[in-house]
Amino acid sequence: MIVEYYRPKNLAEALALVDDPKTKTVFMGGGSAIDRYNTEPFAVVDLQDLGLNTLRTKGGTLEIGATASLQALYEQSQIQTGLKNAIYREASLNLRQVASVAGTLVASDGRSPFTTAMLALDASITLIPGEERINIGDLLALREKKINSKLITKITIPLNVQLAYQYVARTPADLPIVCAAVALWPSGRTRVILGGSGETPILAMDGPERGGEEISAANAYSQAGDQWAAAEYRQEMAQVLVKRCLSGLDT
Repeated sequence: MIVEYYRPKNLAEALALVDDPKTKTVFMGGGSAIDRYNTEPFAVVDLQDLGLNTLRTKGGTLEIGATASLQALYEQSQIQTGLKNAIYREASLNLRQVASVAGTLVASDGRSPFTTAMLALDASITLIPGEERINIGDLLALREKKINSKLITKITIPLNVQLAYQYVARTPADLPIVCAAVALWPSGRTRVILGGSGETPILAMDGPERGGEEISAANAYSQAGDQWAAAEYRQEMAQVLVKRCLSGLDT
């Protein structure tokens, strides 16, 4: 239950508000995931007046403001087709227009197509105070600890990296039972991420060159059984999806 609402005009004010020990206080970008805190009273710090919704190309990277919407990112012509596909599968158009990039990452679980793709791209996260930069893997593994009293200001992704995304789901509108994102750097570095179960997508492979992607995917999902699918099914489909991703990168 929201008990207090704030709309600061600058970053210093926003950070001071979230440091208040009297009430649990959370940042709100788009607000589409704010109900994850509804088990206890909490205060909201609305970030929409802080100018954190920009998207800027810098060298070979794209700097994504934390409160930029998923739809705004989807409409960027520079991003990879694989990332567009993952954003499209993440949520309906109405939700994509509201949901912020940072909020989606922080609230996501292992079935998130968008988080799977961003993890494949090895996105970096900038936090304040301190202009601390961490990789997305560290953020996802230690979300509560990493963002306690800190604010994500931007997410940076490489634009010179190829990315392919594939999935299987019960229906086209469902979140995936198994999904795979494969990223290929000009240097040959290859990164394979699997989603569809658990608290976060998992890193199946991050190597200096191609080779062994399908085997790595099968090994990574050896214990991935749950109420949605058996581990054996996920292992088989992970290999199929990774193979499709690799074929897409070759075209």
